[in-house]
Amino acid sequence: MPYIEEAFRVLWANKIRTLLTMLGLIIGVGAVIAIQVLGNSMAGAVDGALGTLTDNSFVVFPSSTQRDVTSAAIRLRDLPPLRTLPGVVDAMPLGFSTELIRAGHAHGRFGISPDSSISFQNLPIRYGRHISDDDVAGAANVAVISDKAFQRLFPGGGDPTGESIYAGPNRYEIVGVQQPPKRGILNAQFSGDVTIPYTTYVNEYVRGSSVIGAGIISENAADIPQIEIAVQDKLRELHGNPQGLEYQTFDKAKFSQGIGGIFNALTIVVALIGAVALLVAGIGITNIMLVSVTERTREIGVRKAIGARSGQVLLQFFIEALLMCSIGCAIGLVIGLSIGAFVNDVFIVKITGNIVPLPWLQAVLIAVGFATIVTLACGTYPAYRAAKLDPIEALRYE
Repeated sequence: MPYIEEAFRVLWANKIRTLLTMLGLIIGVGAVIAIQVLGNSMAGAVDGALGTLTDNSFVVFPSSTQRDVTSAAIRLRDLPPLRTLPGVVDAMPLGFSTELIRAGHAHGRFGISPDSSISFQNLPIRYGRHISDDDVAGAANVAVISDKAFQRLFPGGGDPTGESIYAGPNRYEIVGVQQPPKRGILNAQFSGDVTIPYTTYVNEYVRGSSVIGAGIISENAADIPQIEIAVQDKLRELHGNPQGLEYQTFDKAKFSQGIGGIFNALTIVVALIGAVALLVAGIGITNIMLVSVTERTREIGVRKAIGARSGQVLLQFFIEALLMCSIGCAIGLVIGLSIGAFVNDVFIVKITGNIVPLPWLQAVLIAVGFATIVTLACGTYPAYRAAKLDPIEALRYE
């Protein structure tokens, strides 16, 4: 305890010098922790933006950059063979049609899209149920509507299942209402506000034999990379061109990996900046501690003359370096968390609607790790030098 009190007294007596010495630590630790917080937030932002897309589904469509897009077009007759591939639960056509939807005296323009009994979206149901296997098999005129469509078409509220909506000449019975998605500017929606069985969609909205793409649902999300390759190979085989046709796929994991790669690169850049700041801070701490040893040479000589051991002198100066590093890293921890939390709360949460907890444990471990490394690397030598001073020479020092 006396060593800590003495260390605080010395540091407080040189407040400006101590603060300037710690500045590199504050900047380095603060920058690294802020980018860690923002990295976690953006990982959550991806889930927020793609939150309605299930993990075990993906879409496949012809590449628009190839020379013969027409030959690569996915046809309705391609879907049954795709369903026979290992790991594929269902394959359905993709499409989107905008129609004037009516329910009693209420109306509005909404998108209509196909869906399977295993939905592409993981939004829970507020009223009723999802589309069923029987609905798909019988091409039933049933629909699941979004919360947006429900609020517009049924302003009085209440369970609308069993009610009818009309899209042009087509009538659909409402079998389910989705719960509202998380509120965020970038929240992507992967279906229309009115979803119907894909067999019904084909009968009523697909003109010709081609569709814009196919939605594939797999048994296991971990098998999606292999299934994507198998689906593309099967499409080339079905079109009689195993080599020339090009297809693209999109899934939640692939998009998340792209965002993760960007933030990994940013983390490396910020880590390098933090390393430079820590190097400068370490040099500064070493220099200041050596200056402190020089300034207090006579004091060290007096202490040794009255019985202080070399280990006690070493411990005193080591504790001063430890306090300086600990205080600097603590300030950097607070600044880094504050900046990350501010950007997350003010921008990222509002954009994506996804709230991610701050990585407190990770941030504290970074701050403690930096404080330990800098103390050991830059505080040990000055403390050792002070401990090895000859008391007679120290007493004679002016």
